[in-house]
Amino acid sequence: MPKLFPSVLCALACASASAQDFPNRAVRLLVPNAPGSSIDTMSRIVAAKLGDALGQPVFVENRDGAGGLIGVEAGKNAKPDGYTLICASNGSMIIAPLLKKTPPYDAVADFSAVGSFAVTPNVLIVNPELPVKSVKELIDYAKANAGKLNMATAGVGSQSHLSGVLLMTMAGFDSLAVPHKGGGPSVNSVVAGQTHWTITPAPAVMSFVKNGRVRALGQSLPRKSATLGDIPPVADTVSGYDYSGWAGLVAPKDTPKPVVDKVNAALAKTLAMADVKDGLAKQGAEIFEGSPEDFRRFLAQDQASTVKVIKAANLQAD
Repeated sequence: MPKLFPSVLCALACASASAQDFPNRAVRLLVPNAPGSSIDTMSRIVAAKLGDALGQPVFVENRDGAGGLIGVEAGKNAKPDGYTLICASNGSMIIAPLLKKTPPYDAVADFSAVGSFAVTPNVLIVNPELPVKSVKELIDYAKANAGKLNMATAGVGSQSHLSGVLLMTMAGFDSLAVPHKGGGPSVNSVVAGQTHWTITPAPAVMSFVKNGRVRALGQSLPRKSATLGDIPPVADTVSGYDYSGWAGLVAPKDTPKPVVDKVNAALAKTLAMADVKDGLAKQGAEIFEGSPEDFRRFLAQDQASTVKVIKAANLQAD
């Protein structure tokens, strides 16, 4: 057995003691999104009960800007002691850094994955005047009317843009991507018939689906959705299609594993609470949980697939 120097033994002992004592004060949850956004709302739903499970308050600090880069970088540079957590989402954690010539951080290498907590399906909608009632019919119609269909997006590089590009790439059809200033305007353009279709987060569109102002053809989970009723998975038609929003917790790199495990266990207790499940469901989200290693693998897979989609969309890093 190798000999350990006293300084190493002391560091290990101190880390162990610190982990056993964690948490003995409030924990900060950095949210790199604006107050009132979907990610912010879901973070607050989780944070309120996570504090109960940990035995210390968890307070949300919004640090939005630059597509999430500002808040995530602030978390990356925080002390790795468990007292700073970051709410990670595909927008801030994966898409925003990949749209930079020199990514300021790597979602997998630069953080300690704690655990995921929610997945938000995207819904594929069309204007009701479009003569299609299924994903297959949309694909066939687009192929038969090449160059005539427009796809609304919430902006270049947005989740709706990339999810739509992925669908077109996998299904082999084209539509002109029309960027808008946010999800609301992009959905409104489909409602008004200014564009023909979009695939965008469920919370932004389900009220329009229910009142018949748009027609839902499919949703982006690779399985039936508990919150979206009979809307079928796009993957039933386009095998392998899977592009949904998600949210989870990460910590600064080198946060002690016992601390990470303690937060993950508290997160699991939180997600089992009925009021948390109901609160997330009202945001169009479903529970999405697993171990820190599960989340780390998921981040690596999502990052790799997003790189491919960004290339397919011909997006230029700035």
